[in-house]
Amino acid sequence: MSNVVTVNEANFGEVTAANEVAVIKFGAPWCGPCKMIAPVLDNLSESMDNVVFGDVDIDESSDLAQQFNIMSVPTILIFKNGSVAKQSMGFSPEEKLKNLISKYL
Repeated sequence: MSNVVTVNEANFGEVTAANEVAVIKFGAPWCGPCKMIAPVLDNLSESMDNVVFGDVDIDESSDLAQQFNIMSVPTILIFKNGSVAKQSMGFSPEEKLKNLISKYL
């Protein structure tokens, strides 16, 4: 079961600030690589209990995409204590993404 939270303008600040580490994917329903990375994030959300995972639909939350200068999807932002610590663009295999996130724990 996925623990990935749907994130939008209404809850973005709460999700990123209330957790030490938050991993937010910016994507779109029409994006093939976004669909490929979804199960990777689902798996990580189940195994990394101390990290919050979120999903922003850039079509629904274009202001957030603009705020963070999202130019391509999927883009993953890793937040540490409410601030962007790392940005990763494109698809990443599960192990690579897990190692990247672990650097911020």
